[in-house]
Amino acid sequence: MSMSFTRGSRAPFLAAVAVLVGVSMACAAEEAVVIPPPAMDEAARSGTETAIFAGGCFWGVQGVFQHVKGVESAVSGYAGGEARTAQYETVSTGSTGHAEAVEVRFDPRKVSYGRLLQIFFSVAHNPTQLNFQGPDRGTQYRSALFVTASEQREVAERYIDQLDKAHVFPQPIVTEVSDSAGFYPAEAYHQDFLTRNPTYPYIVYNDLPKIENLKLLFPADYRSQPVLVGKTKG
Repeated sequence: MSMSFTRGSRAPFLAAVAVLVGVSMACAAEEAVVIPPPAMDEAARSGTETAIFAGGCFWGVQGVFQHVKGVESAVSGYAGGEARTAQYETVSTGSTGHAEAVEVRFDPRKVSYGRLLQIFFSVAHNPTQLNFQGPDRGTQYRSALFVTASEQREVAERYIDQLDKAHVFPQPIVTEVSDSAGFYPAEAYHQDFLTRNPTYPYIVYNDLPKIENLKLLFPADYRSQPVLVGKTKG
């Protein structure tokens, strides 16, 4: 199938759901890639750690991490720009410096930062696409890691080098690694979007296959009930 749906697609396409539900993983905009775990990882420690991942539309990235054991929260938002321009309509112009991102809080005794990176590169997005993911175009959809500690930077940079040298992807990884300078949660209607809108055409075509790939490739890390922003707050 050659059809694809941008995030601008709205109600008129909901009539196509019956057809789209049958779309196979092979027809998804991006397929998962089996990759080795990082040779270097952070040591497990007590407490909660925060990591920020940007890999295209935050709907799917959030949905993936919400299904990972050890993740305590996954919030869609904006990183890489200033607070005053961290609104969806402004960020969507591609002129603010933000990337659509997901702030993940996790228990490093249950899931490591390196494991989250492996899931991010394998399942959540395609790290070889420069300033786009699937049907979405613009710097706001770039692949990026906003690290919150020097240990994260070292693990991330070494892992990217490891994967490039192993040629697990047909093209070099273009993921940016930079220090986090602030994360700004997205509007309420973006939170838990995948779970709340499982028949939305963009979700069916681009994002539900990511959840299936997570379940298939990382069965020990997959949990069927996602940790939702709504439940975390309420």
